[in-house]
Amino acid sequence: MKNLFSIDGKVALVTGGSRGIGEMIAAGFLANGVKVYISSRKAAACDETARRLMGEYGGECIPIPGNLAELAGIEAVATELAAREDRLHILVNNAGVSWGAPLDSFPEIGWDKVMDTNVKGYFFLTQKLLPLLRTAATHEDPARVINVGSIDGLRTPIFDTFSYGPSKAAAHHLTRVLAAHLVKQNILVNAIAPGPFPTWMLSTGVGGGGDVEATDWDAVARGNPRGRVGTPEDIAGIAIFLSSRAGAYTVGEVITCDGGSVVS
Repeated sequence: MKNLFSIDGKVALVTGGSRGIGEMIAAGFLANGVKVYISSRKAAACDETARRLMGEYGGECIPIPGNLAELAGIEAVATELAAREDRLHILVNNAGVSWGAPLDSFPEIGWDKVMDTNVKGYFFLTQKLLPLLRTAATHEDPARVINVGSIDGLRTPIFDTFSYGPSKAAAHHLTRVLAAHLVKQNILVNAIAPGPFPTWMLSTGVGGGGDVEATDWDAVARGNPRGRVGTPEDIAGIAIFLSSRAGAYTVGEVITCDGGSVVS
């Protein structure tokens, strides 16, 4: 019972790990003894975040940049990881994009880019990493896949992001489908549906223009039942639960982390 939430010594890949929620989860893993690989499309940002996280939390954080919206990029990341590790205990599918435009002029590229990154990328990266996940998986300590969805996949989004909500709803259902197929292989698949967190993506939607530091998060907090936005501890805590002994009997769930937004 004393080590219910221990993830010490595990190996994880966190996609979209150079900023936002991915960076928060990577930080939580590093602080708790996990060897963390992070991936993002921009190599420089990936490198900088890896250095900063190791400086703050210690441990090993290794960048593997790649475009996870395309099969070639997915295969490149999977190949690089397989060259470095013979097993993967935790995969966090977090890399995601959004696109805002009025309904009457919403473009095809805004649909395809979001669906390719937020749904296709999750599926094919999981597929390509199954050999490493299977090697890590045991009956006593299953391998874990955590898909980061969104409360916008559970309710109607407030922004004109017409492909984003459907993509996250698809990611939630993909979680259940993969969970049903992989649970007997000792690979557990679950999802987290975050609400408002101080991220670049949300900043662009609430008027901060992507400047996380300059965004008025207090104004966002006033619209949340908990009276605040999420913190790294909030999202990392759920990821650690799902990756540890404490979460070893939780399968195919979509867990909200939103301060009560959906239920309210």
